[in-house]
Amino acid sequence: MRIHELRKPEGSTKAPKRVGRGQGTGQGTTAGRGMNGQNSRSGGGVRLGFEGGQMPLYRRLPKRGFTNHWAKEYAEVNVNDLNRFENGAVVDIDALCEAGLVKQVKDGVKVLGNGELEKSLTVKAEKFSKSAVEKIEKAGGKAEVI
Repeated sequence: MRIHELRKPEGSTKAPKRVGRGQGTGQGTTAGRGMNGQNSRSGGGVRLGFEGGQMPLYRRLPKRGFTNHWAKEYAEVNVNDLNRFENGAVVDIDALCEAGLVKQVKDGVKVLGNGELEKSLTVKAEKFSKSAVEKIEKAGGKAEVI
């Protein structure tokens, strides 16, 4: 059997109803929409979430929280991810992007202290966690804030 010989199983698809195409079809004149009312008319119907004039659910529920639009968002890299670099290498944003550790640099890179570092590296980033600085220096490297 080849791809061009494949056929759908019989009865798996049905032709759509052709509404508004004459009395003989049983779906003529009103096309299955009924006689009167908002939904029978062209362009009729209500928007998403409309509850017939009742206060909609999304407006009845209380508002929660706060979003700070000026908050800085950092791309995060863990210390154990830095083990892929060679001993004595300088690790900056470009090196992290090249290695595929950072997909999108937002407001900079923050190095977090998850895992262990076995290599002596000079790491340059916008932010470091305290544990990340300790682990980098313990391995004989440097953490430089850009």
